[in-house]
Amino acid sequence: MKIIVDANIIFSGILNSNGKIGDLLINSKGILQFIAPEFLRIEIQKHHSRLSKISALPIDKVIEAEYHICQDIVFISEEQIRLPAWLAAEKLVCDIDPNDTQYVAYAKHFRCKLWSGDKALLRGLESKGFKRLITTEDLFNWRVAKEKR
Repeated sequence: MKIIVDANIIFSGILNSNGKIGDLLINSKGILQFIAPEFLRIEIQKHHSRLSKISALPIDKVIEAEYHICQDIVFISEEQIRLPAWLAAEKLVCDIDPNDTQYVAYAKHFRCKLWSGDKALLRGLESKGFKRLITTEDLFNWRVAKEKR
């Protein structure tokens, strides 16, 4: 299953590599295919200091955690997403959070689920009938069921 991963999921995984989110990102190879916008790499790097402060880890440990969390994520350039997906996504998130347009556009383009921990985004999209969403708990349960088969 393909999954679009947003920034708050990546940040949560970096801050707690041993939690459910970290486990999903690190231990799902061959079961889940994670996709993220290319710009997210730069966003992560811009927040190294903040992540270090929050986690009380030195920056080199934050970078190491980032490597493990991101090693199985396919980062794809925004230019590869078709214009109709961008326009539809922009319309959906304009009054929720325009900064999340790219994640919704990727989910529409790849016809897959968006994994986010942003409650306001999830509620806003659900209220507009956007069904391509998955929670950490649902994704974890799906993987467990898949592994048992």
